Amino acid sequence: MAEQQASPDEVVLGQEAGGARVITLNRPRQLNGISDRVVYLLAQFLEKWEKDDNAKLVIFKGAGRAFSAGGDLKMFYEGRSDDSCLEVVYRMYWLCYHIHTYKKTTVALVNGLVMGGGAAMVAPLKFAVVTEKTIFATPEASVGLHTDCSFSYIHSRLPGYLGEYLALTGARLNAKEMISAGLATHFVSSEKLEELEKRLLNLDSGDESTVRAVIEEFSTDVQPDEDSVLNKLSTINKCFSAETVEDIIKAFESEASTGENQWIAPVLKGLRRSSPTALKITLRSIREGRKQSLPECLTKEFRLTMNILRSVVNGDVYEGIRALSIDKDNAPKWNPATLEEVKNEDIDRVFQPFSPEQELQVPSDDSNRWSGKYENTVYAKASQ
Repeated sequence: MAEQQASPDEVVLGQEAGGARVITLNRPRQLNGISDRVVYLLAQFLEKWEKDDNAKLVIFKGAGRAFSAGGDLKMFYEGRSDDSCLEVVYRMYWLCYHIHTYKKTTVALVNGLVMGGGAAMVAPLKFAVVTEKTIFATPEASVGLHTDCSFSYIHSRLPGYLGEYLALTGARLNAKEMISAGLATHFVSSEKLEELEKRLLNLDSGDESTVRAVIEEFSTDVQPDEDSVLNKLSTINKCFSAETVEDIIKAFESEASTGENQWIAPVLKGLRRSSPTALKITLRSIREGRKQSLPECLTKEFRLTMNILRSVVNGDVYEGIRALSIDKDNAPKWNPATLEEVKNEDIDRVFQPFSPEQELQVPSDDSNRWSGKYENTVYAKASQ
């Protein structure tokens, strides 16, 4: 292994070994939460390596017991009185586009928790290796946010209405379920992960079939357990295809009353605890995502995130973070408190497009692939 290109205390480590490049998310105590520094370094490494003819394979992994628990919620809370989080939000959505469309072969080694923005570095990759320790979730609605970082694109393309279910309930999937749903590609026992990484590092090849063959030497075919939610897709499709969040909950409650559906009660409980406004924004975003391209989804999600962080309609996101991460009383007081009180015109306001120069600048083609950086936007110029 070549020497690390940063101090061992840096939040993202970039390593080079032959034709392999390794990104290690390195905030283990924070479960590799995504901060502004993390996003900045990720983009630096990925651009450099995509342009490097000697780089053939890029491996993503996380230090400690998580791959990444997603965005650093306290960072958003501390920036609640101004636009200080604008830069990290812009950079993250811009980076999501490049992760989805990356030109080199990519492998994620996911041994632990992977949520939200962390999962946005896994689901789009060519190869996503998960273990018996992997747990996936997109629980943003429970803290007053929306399913973000390209997940209105990813979730809307899952089987049936599974995406709506995962986004609205924040339900967790294990590794077997991730593979079955198409959110990961291979199951490898955690005890074999280090050996697999060594083999990939020594491969000196980015050829997809060659990389796949190595991973398959270590992987096991798996199926969801009998009681997995993926074996309940007919019920999920029946309920989560409904037009509104109210209708979804009503249908779900109706299914819960039948004998074989005891699994629904705890899921319903979580659904009812989430921000009513966030639930409505999330459902609309995923429904729109079914008809939108990746750039359209990311542009829309950037608007939603900025409008929510700017409290355009309410401050639910800060109340959710307070209840979950600051005071930890798990008793958020949402405003409004019920789905019925959420006004359609308020949801419309959150989806309102920005002026062209304030939108996320997603590259239009490969000739300007790494353009649209934060530094060249009106936002950066305004902050100078």
